[in-house]
Parts: sequence; structure tokens; C-alpha cells
Amino acid sequence: MEAQYNDVINWLEDYPQLYTLISLSLLILGAWLANWVVKRILVRGLIRLLKATPIGQDPSLENARFISRLANIVPALILTAGIGLIPGLPDVLVTVVRNVCGAFIILTIALAITNVLTAVNAIYEKRPKAVNKPIKGYIQIINIVIYSIATILIIATLIDRSPLILLSGLGAMAAVLMLIFQDTLLSLVASVQINSNDIVRVGDWVEMPALSADGFVIDISLHTVKVQNWDKTVTTIPTKRLISDPFKNWRGMQESGGRRIKRALVLDQQSVHFLDEEEKNHLRRFRLLRDYLRDKEAEIADWNKQLEEAGEEPLNTRRITNIGTFRAYVERYLRAHPGIHQDMTFIVRLLEPTAQGLPLEIYCFTNTVAWVPYEGIQGDVFDHLLAIVPEFGLRVYQAPSGQDMRDIGKARSSDEQRGVSSLG
Repeated sequence: MEAQYNDVINWLEDYPQLYTLISLSLLILGAWLANWVVKRILVRGLIRLLKATPIGQDPSLENARFISRLANIVPALILTAGIGLIPGLPDVLVTVVRNVCGAFIILTIALAITNVLTAVNAIYEKRPKAVNKPIKGYIQIINIVIYSIATILIIATLIDRSPLILLSGLGAMAAVLMLIFQDTLLSLVASVQINSNDIVRVGDWVEMPALSADGFVIDISLHTVKVQNWDKTVTTIPTKRLISDPFKNWRGMQESGGRRIKRALVLDQQSVHFLDEEEKNHLRRFRLLRDYLRDKEAEIADWNKQLEEAGEEPLNTRRITNIGTFRAYVERYLRAHPGIHQDMTFIVRLLEPTAQGLPLEIYCFTNTVAWVPYEGIQGDVFDHLLAIVPEFGLRVYQAPSGQDMRDIGKARSSDEQRGVSSLG
């Protein structure tokens, strides 16, 4: 057998080009077979062993390709080791093949490491506390460092020079690199501040009018923060803008369990007056006002007794007003409403009179933070108050509309016609 092998070698040496071609073909075939064996047998077996562990059962690892990427190193190593054994190849070609294979190995390792980091981030995001402390920005920074180091090593391998030669030239390029990576550095600082100060989390409702963002945060990365607006559009905010620009985070409202109602009911000031006995008797029918009217009348009666003779003139006495009674009714109505949070700030107050009327402001909180139920509670409150206002002798202020002006014109025309008829 050995004699036959030597005979074949001696025969091939008489044909150097054929010898080189056959040797090169065998080397490539050996690299391909090694790659096939590693991926079909070793990699599959390693994946099965990994799936037998608790970590391997995580669905996030199904898309991780770091094991298959590392398998690509085997044929590159075989080519690197075997290319020098091929007879008849120029030294330059051997050096180029080795350098390219070395660069390929460095790139493969870098990609495998970044895949591992991506899988780590995917597993981390499934933790309950991951929303408060996302690590995606830090993973991206590590990836940038890995790619930067890999780029330097690849270039050094391809030109067959020491990486220290390239690194020595980076000092002169520091200013240029800082200019190129300015946004990345600012985003890194912003990400650190956002995470350390807990400024924004995934799931927070944020509002930034300057960038037309109003919705929930769906992703936080190194350079951008994605916000899904209420109309289902997505606004991409540069991470650094969350530090430099003002914005509103509604997380405090969501965590408090109550959502604020701050709305005014504008009343016609000319409808404000003192209540007479008939109106008081009418309002005593309201269950919510019986105790208020009784206590208020007793309080006013005690106060008026101190006036003695001056109390005989109604102008000098205190009397119950319809707007004060209505304000008391609104307060008691809200206290009895099942949708109003009773343990949070609660105010019913009159604001400064304006040319558009007298605002009666309601400042309270609902016992839910969900948008639709909140709007339902707020609408129910004001539906009732708008409908009940006339019972107190009050009118809601409303600027005259076009129909109001037409009605006034018709009334004047009718008056003029009656005047002409009476003269005739």
C-alpha cells in the first residue's frame, strides 16, 4: 500500500500542475467534509444536550446562531493549516489565504459573541424587573466595542501587520473618532442617566409635543426610544432628547390608581341670586341637600341673631345663595359617586369671574386610570351636572350662536310688524 502511494506521488511529481490541483482539491474537500461533520453531528448533538438543560429550553435560544457560527471556524482552521502543505503554490498566495482565513475566524468569533449577547438580552427581558432596568443599550455598547476590536484585528491580519501599529495611529484620530461617534457617546450618557435615574421604562405613557409623541414606550435602545402613539403610529425619539428636552411621563398617574378630572362648568353670572323660601322647599327634596340646608340655615340664623336691630334689614343679613347650594350639591354628589377616588385631592371651587361666565371647577380623581372608563366617569358626572343646573335657578353660559341671532332678528321683525298693525 505504501509502495503504491509512493508510486502515485512520484508520478504526480512529474506533473506539478496536476499535483497542485489535486492537492488543493483534496484540501478543499477535506475542509468541506469537516464543516459537514461538525454541523451535522457535533453541532446538532451539542444543541440537543443544551436543550436538555433549563437554559436550553428557553425559546430565545432557538434563534441564537452562535453555535453554528463557531462551527464555521473548523474549515478555516483546516485551510490555514493545510495551505502551506500544497506543493507548487506561491508564497504570496499561501500568505493571502492564511490572512483571509484568519480574518474570517476573527469575524466569526465576533459575530458569535454578539449573538450570545443578543440571546442574553432576550432572556433578561423576560424577567419581571427587566422593564425597570433594560440592558439593551449596554448590550449595544458592548457590541460596538467588539466590532471595533474585530475591525482592527481583521485589518491587521489582512495586511499582515501587528495590531499595535494600527492602535498607535488611533491617538491622532481621536478627535475625528469623537466627531464621528458624537451621537453614540451622547446616547450612551443619556442611556446611563435614564437607567440610573429611572426616567423612562418600557410601558410608560410619555408625552413629548415637540416630537409629536404621545403614547406608550415600546422599546428603549442605545440611540432611540420608540413610542407607539394612540393612533398606532410609532414615533422614534433620539435617546439624548429625553435628557435635553422636556417631556411628560404619566407613570406616576398610572401607579397612583387615580386619574385627574380638572374641568370647569361655566355659569351665567346673571343667574346667581339668593334663595327664597319656595326655592328652598324645592331643593329640600334633594336627598343630598337636606342636611346641608338644615345646617346652613341654623348657622346663618345664629349669625344673624348677633346683628340685633341691623338684622331687621335683609341687606345686612347672610342668606343662602343658589350657587353656594349648587356647589355643595356637586361636592356631595361626587362624594357619593362610585367612580370617584375618595382618598385623593378633592376640590369643588369657584374661579375668578370672566367675560365668558363664572367657572365652577371640579378637581378630583377617578378610581381608575384606564382611558375609556375614565372618560365614561367624567362624561357621566358632567352629563348629570349640566342637566341638574336649572333646578337651582342657574344657567350655563353659552355664547350666542347663529341660530340665536336669527331668532332675535325674527322676534324684532314680529315686534315691528305688530307695531305697524297697531298704528294702522
